[in-house]
Amino acid sequence: MSYNKSSFHPAFIVTNIKNSVPIVLEMENVSYSSWAELFKIHAKSHKVLDHIIPPKTKAHPPSTDEEKGLWSTLDAMVISWIYSTISRDLLQTIIEPDATAMEAWDRLHDIFQDNQHSRVVALEHEFSSTAMEDFPNALAYCQRIKSLAD
Repeated sequence: MSYNKSSFHPAFIVTNIKNSVPIVLEMENVSYSSWAELFKIHAKSHKVLDHIIPPKTKAHPPSTDEEKGLWSTLDAMVISWIYSTISRDLLQTIIEPDATAMEAWDRLHDIFQDNQHSRVVALEHEFSSTAMEDFPNALAYCQRIKSLAD
């Protein structure tokens, strides 16, 4: 990515990340795949995807103080987007002083994807024990089943 003081970075126009990522990522209501996909689309459209996912081609690191300053500002912006779209419990789990956006992204990935087998077993149990009579209507039941399937 080319850094230029006279150019305006598209990430600076974001005023409310929740307009683009309306899902709050929580441990109880697992929607990691949907949340991550919406977040990646948002990051890509604002040209900051490389702050959470390493580029496939070897990118040159910022070399001048100006480039380093812009990179640091953008990274702080992306990490604030992450923090504002997750629950307080997850925030308390992943927040660390001076962490980068990629480190926070990776911690969330590890929470939801590294223990995949045990999560599958737990979700299958919850899926099979979910009964329609526990919900006020068919829509709520279907939404819960879809959430578990996702």
